[in-house]
Amino acid sequence: MSVGTVISSERDFEESSVFINERIEEKLKQIGRGLRFAIDVLALFRYMSDPGVHWAKKSLVVAALLYFIIPVDSIPDFAPVVGYLDDIGVVGAVVRYLGSQLKPYYFS
Repeated sequence: MSVGTVISSERDFEESSVFINERIEEKLKQIGRGLRFAIDVLALFRYMSDPGVHWAKKSLVVAALLYFIIPVDSIPDFAPVVGYLDDIGVVGAVVRYLGSQLKPYYFS
């Protein structure tokens, strides 16, 4: 998996979903669960995992979560503190774009 992965089919979505599912918890442990950002990531993960949401709508979420999970991106996560600024921006943009569609996934 790479940041530039294109999700153009349901199969691509399924493969990306498995990749995210295997790595999301460890990545959240790295940044700390106390951050507001972690709550947004969990809401996106729940949205992506909901079988009632069409895979095409989830593809944007998958791309954001892949960007978050893969450590090598615009600002590598290895850089203390600033390494997560780009991840926060990408996740924040997707959360803002989806808006009220995500509300049910924050506390489910």
